[in-house]
Amino acid sequence: MIRYNPKIDEGLNNSQINNRIKNGYINSNSEVKTKTIGQIIFYNIFTLFNMLNLGLGLLIFFVKSYKNLLFLGVATCNTLISIIQEIRSKREIDKLSIISSIKANVIRNGKSLVIDIDKVVLDDIIVYKRGNQVIADSIILDGSVEVNESLLSGEENSIIKSTGSTLYSGSFIVSGKAVAKVDKVGKDNYASKITNEAKYIKKINSEIMKTLTKIIKIISFIIIPLGLILFLRQYNIDKNLTDSIVNTVAAIIGMIPEGLILLTSTVLAVSVIRLSKKRVLIQQLYCIETLARVDTVCLDKTGTLTEGKMEVEDVVPLSKKYDYETILSALSKELDDDNETMKAIGKKFNKNTNYTCIKVEPFSSEKKYSSVEFKEGKFILGAPEILDKSDEMKKLIDKYSNYRVVLLKDEKHNIALILLNDKIRTKAESTLNYLKKEGVDIKIISGDSEKVITRIAKRLNFDDIRCIDMSVNNTNMNEQIVENYNIFCRVSPMQKKSLIKALKNNGHVVAMTGDGVNDVLALKEADCSIAMASGSEAARNVSELVLLNSNFDSIPKIVEEGRRTINNIERSASLFLTKTIYSILLAVIFMIIPMNYPFQPIQFSLLSSLTIGIPAFILALEPNRDLIKGNFFLNVLKKSLPGGCSVVINVILVIIFSKIFNVSIDEISTIAVILVAIVGFLLLFRICHKFNTIRRILFITLIIIFLSCIIGLHNLFEMVLLKPIYLIFITFVFVLDIGLFDFLSNLTEKKLFKYKDKLVK
Repeated sequence: MIRYNPKIDEGLNNSQINNRIKNGYINSNSEVKTKTIGQIIFYNIFTLFNMLNLGLGLLIFFVKSYKNLLFLGVATCNTLISIIQEIRSKREIDKLSIISSIKANVIRNGKSLVIDIDKVVLDDIIVYKRGNQVIADSIILDGSVEVNESLLSGEENSIIKSTGSTLYSGSFIVSGKAVAKVDKVGKDNYASKITNEAKYIKKINSEIMKTLTKIIKIISFIIIPLGLILFLRQYNIDKNLTDSIVNTVAAIIGMIPEGLILLTSTVLAVSVIRLSKKRVLIQQLYCIETLARVDTVCLDKTGTLTEGKMEVEDVVPLSKKYDYETILSALSKELDDDNETMKAIGKKFNKNTNYTCIKVEPFSSEKKYSSVEFKEGKFILGAPEILDKSDEMKKLIDKYSNYRVVLLKDEKHNIALILLNDKIRTKAESTLNYLKKEGVDIKIISGDSEKVITRIAKRLNFDDIRCIDMSVNNTNMNEQIVENYNIFCRVSPMQKKSLIKALKNNGHVVAMTGDGVNDVLALKEADCSIAMASGSEAARNVSELVLLNSNFDSIPKIVEEGRRTINNIERSASLFLTKTIYSILLAVIFMIIPMNYPFQPIQFSLLSSLTIGIPAFILALEPNRDLIKGNFFLNVLKKSLPGGCSVVINVILVIIFSKIFNVSIDEISTIAVILVAIVGFLLLFRICHKFNTIRRILFITLIIIFLSCIIGLHNLFEMVLLKPIYLIFITFVFVLDIGLFDFLSNLTEKKLFKYKDKLVK
């Protein structure tokens, strides 16, 4: 990299600036390599199932059976939702940046200019003063500043930096003024190196998504060969191309559980809306499910358990000569120190005083105290171990070791000890208790010292404190360490990430909360990441969840919403998978027997709507706080197999009945549709076994609508009115189905339990 040595008072000239821009030494942020919006639209439209649906739709259009095209509506809605969600995710990742300030005060051509940070070049001269955020790694050329690097290191204490010191991008100037030369730009910055490692699209740890993907893979593997063989078989029966195409399309669309994917997206979207009203921003849909399954939560202390602010807990008077409240009120008005200690003192002691200020000596981390000289006397406020090295003071410091202690004194006498504490977030303790009650293991990690963290843990009534200092031990995180300890201090950003990884290697589902740049890598690694809105932009952008009120007590609400979502989707998914199971089995059967497939696409549209779609969507939005039990895939399979097998048995009985009584193909189709509906309503009855008003109205209404359709709209749905003997047969099968359902449910339970490990894999 070419180096220049411009004069401080002149900065770079235009020629030098252009040279650096030409060579790429400009402070542009490295871009995230995500898909373009065009690519997202392309890849979501041109999927296997969409192309399959389109092909099936064209075949139906070709044979002019237009009313059988209704199935394309679900595919279109599902595609639109997928596109919208992925574009939203892309935008969240693309805006990943830790630099919140947008302007820099630079010296160029001997003049002071304010420019955009992405126009800053290597070796630019920047003037930093109190309140500024460092926008690029820089070397101080002149001056001295106090810097807060908490978003980078996790440590709250400010650091004094003077000529020759490095200012890291993402840190803040607490006090002082300095002129610095830009030493690194863009991706070479310290903060960028951290965030660049987080700029990847994380694989979602969602059991629901894995199950849906597994189902789609299985169906994708068998659907095309099954469809082709079934078509050839149907065509060979009566050489009727139209009927063969319509029947085959009906069989294939019955195998595709498209409504299940749409249902999942819709229910999760509703959860997003519900949680947004509770001031929770969901940036990735499936994280609601993941958080509900979490068994380990890693908490960053600063900004999560605490507000990153101090509060005065108590005052210990050491002299009766002065009114410490009056003195502290006077000091807080005159000292313009931008640190949490003075803010806490100023908030606690703010009464009016008549003290006349003569001279102010601001606080600095180097001398560890500040002072103000009034006409009434000089008063000093600072670290007790610096201002008084006596044994008596050491004993007092030890006595109040659970607090941050500040000493107030005059030039000769100690006046009072001010006891401060980190301000605990509202309901942090009750939230921790909730997580413990739910069996969630809690790990506290921070860049702070062991003393600071254990003090906070004790105030939160944290049980069984097992603390390890990662800087002293100088040990990498491993599977044993993360299980043996529950408090980790002096943890680097890379160690936080390896801690999460080690926990995941141990089989845990891990959530991570954080607010700083130092948390970014760990947040990205976690199965579910939660950021505070008050923290850094980087932490917010890599997290799936953002607590907009920065309040940790939102976690129980998210867990409960996750439970409602998972349990309801699991229940509704069984309805969809039932159709897929019996459609595949029936396709195989009608590839063997010389008989026309008894269903048409529009009949499946009726059955799917009344026995699956409508009830699934309504039931999926019900309240549900039950604990999540078992494997999602097995739970769904256990509920859907009995229904799917019952339909197949019913259709076989219809085939046998038709051979005995010489039933026409239209009558066979009508009987089969009614029996499939009966099984669907039986399954729905079992799912709604604890009937409330909504479920009762839903169940009765759906049955009335179905009866109205098969009687009043039978021509539209390609059905006919049945003879009394056929109705007697249907009644017989209905009674048989009640016992059959119980038998198949018990059989499925035993077989799934026996082979559950293989099925999960």
